[in-house]
Amino acid sequence: MKKTFLLDTNVLLFDPQALYKFGGNELIIPIVVIEEIDRFKRDMSENGRNARLFSRLMDDLRSEGELSKGVKLPNGAEVRVELGQLDLPRLPAELSIEKADNRILAVALGLKLENPKRPVIFITKDINLRIKADALGIKAEDYHPSNVEPDQLYQGWLTLNVPAHMVDEFYSDKRLPVSPKLFNGNQGVVSLRANEYVILRDATNPAHTALGRYSKELDCVVPILKPAEGLWGIFPKNAEQAFAIDALLNDDIKLVSLVGKAGTGKTLLAVAAGLAKTVDEGVYQRVLISRPVFPLGKDIGFLPGDIEEKLNPWMQPIYDNIDFLFGASGSKGRRGAGRGTQELMNQGMLQIEPLTYIRGRSIPGQYLIVDESQNLTPHEIKTIVTRAGDDTKVVLTGDSFQIDNPYVDSANNGLVYLVDRFKAESLSAHVTLTKGERSKLAELATNLL
Repeated sequence: MKKTFLLDTNVLLFDPQALYKFGGNELIIPIVVIEEIDRFKRDMSENGRNARLFSRLMDDLRSEGELSKGVKLPNGAEVRVELGQLDLPRLPAELSIEKADNRILAVALGLKLENPKRPVIFITKDINLRIKADALGIKAEDYHPSNVEPDQLYQGWLTLNVPAHMVDEFYSDKRLPVSPKLFNGNQGVVSLRANEYVILRDATNPAHTALGRYSKELDCVVPILKPAEGLWGIFPKNAEQAFAIDALLNDDIKLVSLVGKAGTGKTLLAVAAGLAKTVDEGVYQRVLISRPVFPLGKDIGFLPGDIEEKLNPWMQPIYDNIDFLFGASGSKGRRGAGRGTQELMNQGMLQIEPLTYIRGRSIPGQYLIVDESQNLTPHEIKTIVTRAGDDTKVVLTGDSFQIDNPYVDSANNGLVYLVDRFKAESLSAHVTLTKGERSKLAELATNLL
């Protein structure tokens, strides 16, 4: 049976392509939604861009027929702009019809009464509006284009209990062919993805372990990279960090995503690997570090000074990590940390900037690190990754439980969207870090508060 989906303004501002994601059903867009979107069209923010894109999509549909009577989409769906011809039911006195949200609710209720046999579903990202809809007997749902819950997110590594001789063979042969026998046992048969990391653990002696990465090209588990001198004085404190270092240093892996709570070392490891690959090895021309100046796309603000001075408050966490690395590397004392950072920037080997101006750029030969990427939408993530030119590596870090963007949440932000889409690709690797290593106090606060 066909369903009727009524779309709220915030859904179309979040994803203008939402029109094509409800199968061959009926899509209703109240005229008040068109009016609300019109108010965003001059904004220079991501909302403004999405409003303009949606308006262009609707304008293209006008050539296919009358929007007030319904226009067919290629996927079989029918889009109709509701002009208020319905005999709108009377809402409770507390819900003023002067308010746009309540007029949308009235349209939804009118559609339900007009055709009781057809399910009417109101799609909105407004939590309170979903509550009001439910109170009126209207089925309401959130819009989840990907809807990957953090606890269901691909972890990027797993632990395998294997016979003791396999661990020894892995150390001696430097590889372990993948076979059903390797993954039989209590866990059953495990299908490894490209660049998935494994902890090979002796089934009889849990302390007897080995760390490896599944190479899809070789169809075997290979040892991970372990820098003898660490990364600028930084050494992995757990298996997850060791996996992250391998992914960050592997030149064949062009896209790395690191997800973890505060204090797990995501940003520090990414910056250290970028400096090692650029300053020490010369593989990349420069390290480009960026993070959203929320909201993405707007001006930095009315802070005094030039762009560098405006950026300082937003980019201070990056400077803190770089200063720590200069102190930890041993080559420069703590007092030289700030000067070392400035020296790299003067030489053009280190660049720190907001994501505001990244659209339209082409970034070749650089080690691009995007911090706090959980605040980006799927479209913004696509915009960033598609900027990568030849020989550029992209590293995305973030924590899905620290969301500042009101238009995304832990299940549908750009970071989890990318992890889910790239989990089987040979050019990418993902590591979920769970152990906090910043300090005992930080770890305790993360778990308890």
